[in-house]
Amino acid sequence: MALLTRRERPGRSGTDRQVAELLATARQALGLSVAFLSRLDGTTQHIEVVEASGPASLLFREGATQVQATSLCQAILDGELPPVIPDLTRHDAGMKLPAARMPRIRSYVSVPVRLSDGRLYGTFCAAGLTTDKALTKRDQALMEVLARAAAVVLEPEVVEHERRSEIEDRILPVIERGGPVVVVQPIVDLVTGRRVGAEALSRFPAEWGLTPDVVFAQAHSVGLGHELELLALMRAAEHLDEIGGYVAMNLSPATLQLPQVIDTLSALDAPRVLLELSEHDPVDDYDELSEAIEPLRHAGMRLAVDDVGAGFSSLRHIVLAHPDVIKLDRSLVHGVCDDPVLSTLVRSLVDFGHTAGATVVAEGIEDAREADALRALGVDHGQGWHFGRPGPASDLAPADGAGAPARTQV
Repeated sequence: MALLTRRERPGRSGTDRQVAELLATARQALGLSVAFLSRLDGTTQHIEVVEASGPASLLFREGATQVQATSLCQAILDGELPPVIPDLTRHDAGMKLPAARMPRIRSYVSVPVRLSDGRLYGTFCAAGLTTDKALTKRDQALMEVLARAAAVVLEPEVVEHERRSEIEDRILPVIERGGPVVVVQPIVDLVTGRRVGAEALSRFPAEWGLTPDVVFAQAHSVGLGHELELLALMRAAEHLDEIGGYVAMNLSPATLQLPQVIDTLSALDAPRVLLELSEHDPVDDYDELSEAIEPLRHAGMRLAVDDVGAGFSSLRHIVLAHPDVIKLDRSLVHGVCDDPVLSTLVRSLVDFGHTAGATVVAEGIEDAREADALRALGVDHGQGWHFGRPGPASDLAPADGAGAPARTQV
């Protein structure tokens, strides 16, 4: 079975130009009218790149197709014809094929193009409209060398296309169904133990074996990220009618600034929404971000910086985005009970956050010792398996208050 098709492009890509140079070398070395690269998809032969002169340039066109089973290339791959054919008229099997009539091929050389894993991409061919008894196996050897070079040039593009296709084949059905499944995880006040809110978390099919952040990153890499995030936001917003307290909703900075996303958020109960910006997502222009969400924040919607401590960009987010909430990454939580360095770092971030007027939330709390240690360090709220695993809204305890976390008074 042949490989997935490469995407059609207007004009020649850089890859096609490199292949064309190899084809020009083949045509000139063999003295034939045309050299071309064909892709075989199992049913159809696609003529992808052509180098031709004279009448052949009118007969062989890039983008042309024919039934693969009736092509000279397939007959050669099947062993019905030899790879080097000085005179096609001497082969009854070849003269029965369409190429013998139109474009009336009479000499032919064809070798397979295989990728590094042995998969067949297609064929590297040269053809003449007249017989050429000078063609020999030495010409086949030259074509094989050039075909291997073509495979090296083609493989990165083929692999990238297959990567994109695999991602699209997984994510497009999710989009068509209205977005990912969204579950919620409780967020509690570490002093009272009462639930104050919940984070809406996207879930994708378990058989994918991928975390949500990876799925969203893959979606963005193929141009589906904004749509997938918007659908996840809409699914998360549905929980506002089901549960008390605030609902934290995750968005990348770029998606957050889209007009359709702003419109969606503007229709929500602003004081009950906490927007979480991931530490891993870059912000190209903080002024543009602030301008886009200023009406939302003026209406009472809150902004959180997520994953603080997982990398350096979170500190830049905090300084320039002026969040209402900073969420400590789970990497700072695990071991905080016994590691004085972690404790000092958490205390510093708490002091920094409170000085900036932000509520501090710790993620990934797994047991009572971690909860106690974080409370002693001044962390305001917490979430994690200790308080409840992500699940349906019906599993949540009643909320202590209906609003978003208030800014710490300084």
